[in-house]
Amino acid sequence: MTTVSSKPRVTQCQKPSGWLGRLVVRNMNSRHSGVTDWGLAQVRVERHFTILDVGCGGGRTVSKLAAMATEGKVYGVDYSAASIAVAGKTNQEWIRAGRVEIREGNVSALPFDDDSFDLVTAVETHFWWPDLPAGMRQVFRVLRPGGGVAVIAEVYKGAQSATAKLVEKYAPRTGIRVLSADEHRQLLSDAGFSDVQIATDPRKGWIFAGGKKGPA
Repeated sequence: MTTVSSKPRVTQCQKPSGWLGRLVVRNMNSRHSGVTDWGLAQVRVERHFTILDVGCGGGRTVSKLAAMATEGKVYGVDYSAASIAVAGKTNQEWIRAGRVEIREGNVSALPFDDDSFDLVTAVETHFWWPDLPAGMRQVFRVLRPGGGVAVIAEVYKGAQSATAKLVEKYAPRTGIRVLSADEHRQLLSDAGFSDVQIATDPRKGWIFAGGKKGPA
């Protein structure tokens, strides 16, 4: 997470653009790798899964998921053209193999049919969504019955890390929406998810929120 007191930097984190945006996205690929691995360890990924990564950024999570779902397919969606460009380069081998597809789109109106995915991930992105409850309902819509969601972030309200405390302090200025562990649980429950699970690392400030879409 970049310094939140700098408005241009915050804007580039929310929606990267231009050459600076591409640099920011590449940096995110590196910086978010650890929390991504930790979060994905909390969820089951089967070889045949069809997966969507919402707010795919530079595409590192898409690549990790493609390596796990060896007989499936992974889609990445982002509303930033800079992110789409970097994600495409990051996953060019997977794309050529037909295992990955990167699309431009918005979480408020995901460009996919109902019941399309076995798993939807959101890494370091949900706190920027313009309408968080509506976005989570979109995630629920595109999941197949029995499918799961995995929300992963390196900050949450109440965490002990310096980064989390700084982000929470400047949240009113930046527009980022920082939720507590209980608020993450409520967010998923309100969207219709069952078997909601929360895992945290308070020292690092990391959080995982997962849930299942019950049978139709």
